[in-house]
Amino acid sequence: MEIRVLLPSDDRSSFRSGNVELDRFFQRFAGQNQFRVQLGVTHIALEAGRIVGFVTVSAAQVKWADLPAAVRKGLPGYPVPVLRLSRMAVSEAAQGGGIGAALLRHVNLMAVELAANKLGCLGVVVDAKAEATGFYARYGFIELEAEEGALADHPDATPMFLSVRRIRSALGSH
Repeated sequence: MEIRVLLPSDDRSSFRSGNVELDRFFQRFAGQNQFRVQLGVTHIALEAGRIVGFVTVSAAQVKWADLPAAVRKGLPGYPVPVLRLSRMAVSEAAQGGGIGAALLRHVNLMAVELAANKLGCLGVVVDAKAEATGFYARYGFIELEAEEGALADHPDATPMFLSVRRIRSALGSH
């Protein structure tokens, strides 16, 4: 499997994850968001030349008060930079084959690289759909306190966070 940045020439039209919203985003808006307005960058997983999954990331920040107390300790009391995992999906044919885990690992490694060599990055944040919270929790993500009304557009989402420190620990690096 290869994971790389989406190119304008990549054919997204036949991708089907079983989630209409994610499929529509990937087919219609991922390219526009990446190539035209630079809102996020989509990375794709390929097997035998076919797109079997994608993940879209962007820069973001989290309010200090929304972080768990253990994470807040020693941080300044203002918003901190994070890498936002905006959307992720795996094609129906490839589900259960470890593609989601590979894409998440790819995002986690990006966060570590950002923190070490590019710009500040405390960790990865995702607004997880109800059916995905268990997936993210298995990889160490913890729930954040959502500001009342903050997820009005996505009432079924749970904000979750994984620190670069925990990612590095899981990778066995410092």
